[in-house]
Amino acid sequence: MYSSFEELHDVCMNCKNCPLASTRNHVVFGVGNPNAEVMFIGEGPGENEDLQGEPFVGRGGKLLDRYLASVDLDRSKNIYIGNMVKCRPPKNRDPLPEEVAQCEGYLREQIRLIEPKIIVCLGRIASCYMIDKNFKVTKQHGQWFQKDGIWMMGTFHPAALLRNPASKPDAFSDMLALRDKILEVCPGVYDGIEVLGTPVQP
Repeated sequence: MYSSFEELHDVCMNCKNCPLASTRNHVVFGVGNPNAEVMFIGEGPGENEDLQGEPFVGRGGKLLDRYLASVDLDRSKNIYIGNMVKCRPPKNRDPLPEEVAQCEGYLREQIRLIEPKIIVCLGRIASCYMIDKNFKVTKQHGQWFQKDGIWMMGTFHPAALLRNPASKPDAFSDMLALRDKILEVCPGVYDGIEVLGTPVQP
């Protein structure tokens, strides 16, 4: 266990616990407010993320930012975004179980130190890891689960929405459900923000 977010960050940035360390350009630790009450978790960095050292910065990241903005969330202000593994798996393949096992301590410590009230899992792999190993995004997206005192939801990965735009309305509905849950359990996320009626879908 780490005594501070800064200590965890410094250790993670120099990690060489698994072979992914030898092929990375950057460790992608996470981005956002370390005191956020809402946390988003993806599976791992892609090419753009590996080059820039920040999660969700490619085309999918821009789409995610539009969805976030539609419900008054911003990665630089009132949320935190992290990944299951902090280094890019080669050719954007799924992270291997042993890679997840080596990296999961960092994610668990991020969650412990941030203390989010809500976690949104982006995509099948993160949802299966965090919520239920048999989670089906197409059937269970937008549903709420409570684990260890944290409300969790699985939704579509932004890259999947780019491949299958027909799922975008469902993803938008999930964002509206997220906004409602925030207003229910941690309305301070919106301090200083006027939350209006139903926003326009990105």
